[in-house]
Amino acid sequence: MDNIAPIFIDGKWEKIKTSEFGKVFNPSSEEVISMTPFCGKKDVERAVKSSLKAFKVWSKFSYAKRAEILFNYRELIKSNKEKIANIISLENGKTLPEARGDIQRGFEVVDFACGILHLAKGESLSEIAQNIDSRTSLEPLGVCAGISPFNFPAMVPMWMFPIAIACGNSFILKPSEKVPLTAIKLAELFQEAGLPDGVLNIIHGGKEVVDALCIHPNISAISFVGSSHIAKHVYTLGAKHGKRVQAGGAAKNALVVMPDAEPKSTMNSIMSSAFGCAGQRCMAGSLLVGVGKNIDSLKQTLIDRSNELVVGDPLKNEKTEMGPVIDGNSKERIFNIIDGLGETGVKVIRDGREIRNKEGFFVGPTLVDNVDSSHPIFSQEIFGPVLSILNPKDIEETVEVLNKLNYGNGATIFTSSGNTARYFSENIKCGMVGINVGVPAPMSIYPFSGWNDSFYGDLHMQGKEGVQFYTRQKVILSRWDNLYEYKSGW
Repeated sequence: MDNIAPIFIDGKWEKIKTSEFGKVFNPSSEEVISMTPFCGKKDVERAVKSSLKAFKVWSKFSYAKRAEILFNYRELIKSNKEKIANIISLENGKTLPEARGDIQRGFEVVDFACGILHLAKGESLSEIAQNIDSRTSLEPLGVCAGISPFNFPAMVPMWMFPIAIACGNSFILKPSEKVPLTAIKLAELFQEAGLPDGVLNIIHGGKEVVDALCIHPNISAISFVGSSHIAKHVYTLGAKHGKRVQAGGAAKNALVVMPDAEPKSTMNSIMSSAFGCAGQRCMAGSLLVGVGKNIDSLKQTLIDRSNELVVGDPLKNEKTEMGPVIDGNSKERIFNIIDGLGETGVKVIRDGREIRNKEGFFVGPTLVDNVDSSHPIFSQEIFGPVLSILNPKDIEETVEVLNKLNYGNGATIFTSSGNTARYFSENIKCGMVGINVGVPAPMSIYPFSGWNDSFYGDLHMQGKEGVQFYTRQKVILSRWDNLYEYKSGW
């Protein structure tokens, strides 16, 4: 087969020999565009060996030299944005504006990492005691590994490896086997930017590779984004084997609409949050909470807007507003969930199964009414274009209901009242809150701060927490006189 995705070890692209492959689809057409080889433990070992060798050299590069290579990388990403966006759209199904947003958010992390000379500065204090000076330094960990999902082929891997590498670590990336082509392009550009061989390696695979990374004695840290079930597994297994782990999981994010919300901008935000990226993002709004008596007009407007939404192949129709889900299994899973809703007492008021026979892995926008916290769909992450509708009587009941969720990524409130917004932001139990912002995903200078079952670990991705995660602190006390006198005591 000529269309096998290569691995990248020690600066060389290779097509490995294996009997196990995963199909890479164009989700809009169902065409198989590539095959992802599943690596084994021997390939992991090779990647670790290369990374360990590279770390010994790369960690001695000056911060200025590392920053120079990162600036080169930044410019190459900038000049290749459209090419990368097309790759994302081809293998993931995002619309081109969404794909451009995907690479832009990753670009912003590289931009942040370019400031590593400032970010990695320690602290110092002279005369902390008589004739003694103290300072701290941030030291790289060694070999780090990242396991990324299919829904953001550029952004999520770039939450990980640019900061890790800027801090002086080497990095092994295992991208989702469903979208390997974007990661391959990102690695090609980093190599072109002057990154030494072995500092970034790419391998492919499934559970065998994930577990091998988590238990390998020469890997110091693991970054993961995916389902909560696997996030918990990666966190538990990695921590058991002495690794630092950050593992982002699933979510169930709420869009709370107060009666005083501005109608037009609120509806635009709801449509974008619920149906952007076909609902396949961990910050997608999947619970619409219409507070009070304005719920009927809100539902009718949603139905009308959903009926008008242009669903199709983003590379064939530039007016496409929502693309497909990632593959046939996802499509069938979402259809099965919708099929079973009638047995739970909720009502489907806009059915996305209408395009069941359309070529491609398409699910139309779906609206589910009469939902409350007793229904399974209230807390189930569907990861598709399905929006459930709740109608609590006031903001206090809203917060009480939403705080029953076991996830804790994001929640947004739409209101004109500062007092209501403040009450909501102070009392809702999640890590990222939007006030009149449909998708409250933070910029690269802030951490992606999931709570509860949406995150396992202590230090989040992005921002200063990202730098802290990929480094460990050393405290140095120094004295340069000959006047020391022995004194008892501590």
